[in-house]
Amino acid sequence: AFNRMNDFVPTSRVSGEITLHGTNLYSKDIDPVEVRRRIGMVFQKPNPFPKSIYENIAWGARINGFKGNMDELVEQSLRGAALWEEVKDKLKESAYALSGGQQQRLCIARTIAIQPEIILMDEPASALDPISTLRIEELMQELKQNYTIIIVTHNMQQAARVSDFTAMMMLHGDTRSGTVIEYDKTDIIFTRPSDKRTEDYVTGRFG
Repeated sequence: AFNRMNDFVPTSRVSGEITLHGTNLYSKDIDPVEVRRRIGMVFQKPNPFPKSIYENIAWGARINGFKGNMDELVEQSLRGAALWEEVKDKLKESAYALSGGQQQRLCIARTIAIQPEIILMDEPASALDPISTLRIEELMQELKQNYTIIIVTHNMQQAARVSDFTAMMMLHGDTRSGTVIEYDKTDIIFTRPSDKRTEDYVTGRFG
């Protein structure tokens, strides 16, 4: 059986479907390895492996069956994450020697090395300084040309800057947290939302 982490939270429940190419990702017969290959993940806090910069990229690609030129893949991935010029002369050094913003871009490079279709980002800049945050946002603008990016953020300004579509989620009733209240193009959500709760939230009147 394929258990998700939230399956172990007694109060957690999921309804509806999430489909990728017509396949429900909550189906009991889904292959979790294939899901993780097609959908990459970047976490809130940078979490590089305790390995060299090079091996952070190569390791994930290797276990996912990559058989091509690893040096080229590492360079291509680091370039894709706008990190190559900063680390090209220290690929054998520990990833922990990098700054927080560089570590997060390394994690993005590690993710795109497995060539996913979708990248999930959970508050990817919340632990970073403003300059690093700007670089991550600029990187997202570049990456969305080739990947579908789903970002979770509590920063409304960030959502308005980086996204094309926005889903507004909040508590609904006493027990239904994480409920989608409204989904639309980002400019509509922030200028003329259809739900008053969304309007109150984006204008600062909520609560």
